[in-house]
Formats: sequence, structure tokens, C-alpha cells
Amino acid sequence: VQLVESGGGLVQAGASLRLSCVASGLTFTWYTMGWFRQAPGMEREFVAVITQNDTVTYYADSVKGRFTISRDNAKNTVYLQMNSLNAEDTARYYCAADLNLGRGSTYYRRPGAYDFWGQGTHVTVSS
Repeated sequence: VQLVESGGGLVQAGASLRLSCVASGLTFTWYTMGWFRQAPGMEREFVAVITQNDTVTYYADSVKGRFTISRDNAKNTVYLQMNSLNAEDTARYYCAADLNLGRGSTYYRRPGAYDFWGQGTHVTVSS
């Protein structure tokens, strides 16, 4: 299984970025896909998640209204559209895949819930 993130970079505050994560080696439609981030010296934190059939999404309060998670099952890809970026969004962003079905937001916010992880893509927002 491989999850490969891309789309990170250095941007100014207020800018937008779209992260992508391409999955291979798994049946993508079986998996709930999540985005997490980790800043230097900090624990990995939940950002957003989208269920297998694209019907349910959850967001961290810190990104709600600014970030949008989506998926294209035909391309085995999950996206994270990030708008109105600020310095607090600076982190390495990871996508993750979870095979379990029908869990709630509390479950999906836990990094330990996920079966597979990518290597991450770095986002730096200058103020």
C-alpha cells in the first residue's frame, strides 16, 4: 500500500493550496480517508476525514469553513482544499486510510484508528 501526498509549499497568509493524496495497492473505495498534520514539536492532529462513499465529512474546529476534503474514487485520490491559510496552518500534512466502516467523528479523529499513512507534504505559511 502506498499513499503519496503532494501539493505542499510555501505561501503567504491568506493564500490557498490544494493537497492531493494518491492511493495504490488497496481498494480505495473501501477506505475512509483522513488528513492530519504535525507541526514541529507538536503531536499529530486531526484535520479532516471523508468516508468511503463520500457522504460524511468531519473537520477540526480550527479548519472548519476554510478547508474542504473531497475524493475522486475513479482516480484513487483524496484532496484537501485549504483556503485563507494562516501561520498556524504551517505543518507537515499526512493522508491516512482506515478500513473500518460506520465509525463516528470521535473515532476518526484518532491517529491510531488508521491503517496506512503517507510520508506527508510540507506546508509553510508566512505571515
